[in-house]
Amino acid sequence: MPKFTQVDVFTDELTRGNALAVVHGADGLSDERMAAFARWTNLSETTFLLQPSDPAADYRVRIFTPGRELPFAGHPTLGSARAWLAAGGEPKAGHLVQECGAGLVRVRRDGDRLAFAAPPLRRSGPVDDADLAAVKRGLHLGDADVLDARWADNGPGWVALLLRDAATVLAIEPDFGALGSFKVGVAGAQPAGSDTAFEVRAFSDVVEDPVTGSLNAALGQWLIGDGIAPESYVAAQGTRLGRRGRVHVERDGEDVWVGGETVIGIRGEVDLW
Repeated sequence: MPKFTQVDVFTDELTRGNALAVVHGADGLSDERMAAFARWTNLSETTFLLQPSDPAADYRVRIFTPGRELPFAGHPTLGSARAWLAAGGEPKAGHLVQECGAGLVRVRRDGDRLAFAAPPLRRSGPVDDADLAAVKRGLHLGDADVLDARWADNGPGWVALLLRDAATVLAIEPDFGALGSFKVGVAGAQPAGSDTAFEVRAFSDVVEDPVTGSLNAALGQWLIGDGIAPESYVAAQGTRLGRRGRVHVERDGEDVWVGGETVIGIRGEVDLW
């Protein structure tokens, strides 16, 4: 039977980050079986590790939410890398190369921390007035609460909002019915002297995601690129959900790297055949 690992991502303490289920050796498993297992775990994402089709990659990953397959997502990238390494994987080069629906993604090891190079945005730029108005209604935000808004889509389809401060972020009570199909990420600056630079929240698929690598990658590309954030910072996420996610974002040359600690919580086998 193939190995199974459950990893808590963007935390150094089990139960305080975002959990990921990982199925190893999933070659030959049907799309339908993968999707069914992802619905059963009922986690924000479940991944399946396969042999790469690109010779430059160390492994290939398919990423499923309970409702659909994603071409890329951040916490599944780090959690899958941790599970692959823990199962004895040896990268071909000094860093790992993950193959996914968005292409090849580099993953580097910084001591106990893993970090991925943010993939290019598929869609960026201003949000039109009608879409922004709908998002504001769904989050019960007034015009004065929102400093700026951008499309920041690197796979999941994020609309990103910069809010006036972290307190405004934490006060949001979303109306998922009003949000409809929008996947929205919000960030607000922390008070001076805080141990993190921004508070972040993510709303998609009728839930709040605890800690979100893809959103933080897109936010980093936007906020650092526009000079709103420093070249290196730490974001907090999951506070309202009782989590303590910490996402490390850094620009290095042309790349924005997004990283965090990972903790393995469950090791075992899974019978999916």
